[in-house]
Amino acid sequence: MSPSRVHQASEAPELLHTLKEVFGYDTFRPLQEPIIRDSLAGRDVFALLPTGGGKSLCYQLPALLRNGLTVVVSPLIALMKDQVDGLHAAGVAATFLNSTLNAAESRRRLRGLHQGEFRLLYAAPERLMLPGWLENLKAWRVASIAIDEAHCISEWGHDFRPEYRQLATLRDQLPDVPVMALTATATERVRADILTQLRLRDPGCYVASFNRPNLHYRVVPKAEAYRQLRAYLAGRPGESGIIYCQSRKSAESVAERLSADGIPARPYHAGLDGPVRSANQEAFLRDEVRVICATVAFGMGINKPNVRFVVHYDLPKNIEGYYQETGRAGRDGLPADCLLLFSAGDVVKQTGFIDEKTDAREQEIARAQLRQMVHYAESSVCRRTELLGYFGESYPATGCGGCDNCLEPRETFDGTQAAQKFLSCVYRIREGGGFGVGLNHVVEVLTGARTEKLLKWGHDRLSTYGIGQDIGRGDWQAIGRELVRLGYLRQTPGKFSTLELTAEGRQLLRERRAVTLTRPATAPAREVRRSGDVPCDERLFDRLRTLRRTLADARDVPAYIIFSDVALRWMANRYPVTTDQFAAIPGVGHRKLEEFAGPFLAEIADHLRSNPRQLFADSMAAPERMAASVPRSGPVRAGETVQETLRLFRAGQEIASIARQRGVGEGSIWTHLATAIEAGEAVDLDRLVTTETQRAIRDAAKQVNVEQLAPLKTMLGDGVGYGEIRVVLAAMRQQLSAGRSGSPPAGRARRD
Repeated sequence: MSPSRVHQASEAPELLHTLKEVFGYDTFRPLQEPIIRDSLAGRDVFALLPTGGGKSLCYQLPALLRNGLTVVVSPLIALMKDQVDGLHAAGVAATFLNSTLNAAESRRRLRGLHQGEFRLLYAAPERLMLPGWLENLKAWRVASIAIDEAHCISEWGHDFRPEYRQLATLRDQLPDVPVMALTATATERVRADILTQLRLRDPGCYVASFNRPNLHYRVVPKAEAYRQLRAYLAGRPGESGIIYCQSRKSAESVAERLSADGIPARPYHAGLDGPVRSANQEAFLRDEVRVICATVAFGMGINKPNVRFVVHYDLPKNIEGYYQETGRAGRDGLPADCLLLFSAGDVVKQTGFIDEKTDAREQEIARAQLRQMVHYAESSVCRRTELLGYFGESYPATGCGGCDNCLEPRETFDGTQAAQKFLSCVYRIREGGGFGVGLNHVVEVLTGARTEKLLKWGHDRLSTYGIGQDIGRGDWQAIGRELVRLGYLRQTPGKFSTLELTAEGRQLLRERRAVTLTRPATAPAREVRRSGDVPCDERLFDRLRTLRRTLADARDVPAYIIFSDVALRWMANRYPVTTDQFAAIPGVGHRKLEEFAGPFLAEIADHLRSNPRQLFADSMAAPERMAASVPRSGPVRAGETVQETLRLFRAGQEIASIARQRGVGEGSIWTHLATAIEAGEAVDLDRLVTTETQRAIRDAAKQVNVEQLAPLKTMLGDGVGYGEIRVVLAAMRQQLSAGRSGSPPAGRARRD
């Protein structure tokens, strides 16, 4: 069957059926479905999806709907095994071939390939170029080629691998086989290079947003870094994370100190022996150690979904690397934290490393990248806006609500006088000597220093000499860098970068306009509850994790191969007690339902025999079809978080105001109020939903299955929101419950 004929047969119902039956999900993530449709139609595809955005599914699902073999080119051995283990758990016939296999096992897998036993084959690019392999590929009826980590083919990329360039020969040898190139990060220049080098023909190009909404970004002034790290980890018991260090020595030292302090940690860097490095990585993937302390050698292809934090112990060299490394957190879609410890000393260290480079062009690029990184660290604007702007993407919102600068804006002050002094000093220095100087020299003039260079050039005789002695050197340096960020000063490129006034700076100096500056952060920001990080039944969650670990150890696979943390939290949130309810948990496909429903349902039932069922109002964003289907086998309770929302609502605040104040989305506030209503609390429903809309929702609920919100929403149209539907359904349930018990109904303010 030709790819186009397969595509014609694979309309949405079949795609969705396979998605649920094999992978356990009801809906596609953004861009997955059109990518899959293009692939099944026999078209070349380029896909840039962020880490955790579901790249693998884009070639795995089509492989199940077409005849022949899908070859997946992967640069990392660990990633191959991880992907194949996951596919086996879902009941998919897949294999890999690499140097970890002995000769007998390799021959067995080759026989299976010749006999058509597998749907997917994972292999490194070097292996595909070995003598005789092109003949093998032709004999195996290859139907599609997927090239993962495709940025490796570009010398402009951050991880160029020359062996990827040879993949272009596959186009000559297998001209009719569609190619899919996938990556998680690539600038426009790298994207163009991928299309050219792989010779993609009229490809469908899909570029998703670089935004990772579940990641929370923070930058904290570095002071006694290990003490800060130790305190940070103490607030995250049981969570897994990565600590990125600048040097191998630092990675080993931090891991050793953490282990001595009772936090299981291992180092990872290119200087370790291969077996030691692999063992440390495997221990981290299997949750045998909580923390991996690593250099940038650790990361690409690491598929551990439950990394809850990434800490940069030292300053990254550039924003692209920082984005990539933070992207290893929260691959499961649950909230995760990204903490950067920043100090001026790290800037000096990085500058020293740059000075050691022998290529002048490389030095210039590295300095520009470092300046961008420092700009990000010191900026007072939304971190998400800064990161997305680097990749040419604008962030539409005024504040992301998921970074320190949005959640806790730094103090500003009238910096007019300070700006005038600094800009005047830059002007006087250049006017007096005909040449510019660097930021540190300007600060020395302002603070009245008596360095050899300053005295030699006569800068102690300038009118601006010593006029800034009331401000410390560090604060002046921060002011100077902020004036650069604001566009009043420009830093020239090169090893000996100098400051010069821009046209805007000259105008500001001339007109003496007011300037608002931001005070540097002086202490770590307080811990902010992760938006969307809603507790489930934590005791049950821990029991399910223990069960998952037991099942994984018996199968010799990482725990997340059995189920992700997301799936376990759903179980601990929704308490499935039947196989139908278990099948509705995200990530439960047909094979996992058959294999794991028994032990997990037994564990949940055992827990419920001695513990009350809980309902968490601000539960994770759920598939809408499950949002109203929670079996109400016990009384609904309004916990502390619901009571706090209820207090603010009764005080007259609106939904949007309460959401901003509490640092959560408006959907969570609607859910809080729905829970309060169902728990029998007095809530003025008329403030939330008009009488006409209430009537429309009640009428619609009589016509469709009220355990599914999506059909109700479709019937009611765009004029009615999910939040409105939730609170009205909650009132209907409460009224039904009150009718059975004789209690007065909630959903209206009681008047005593």
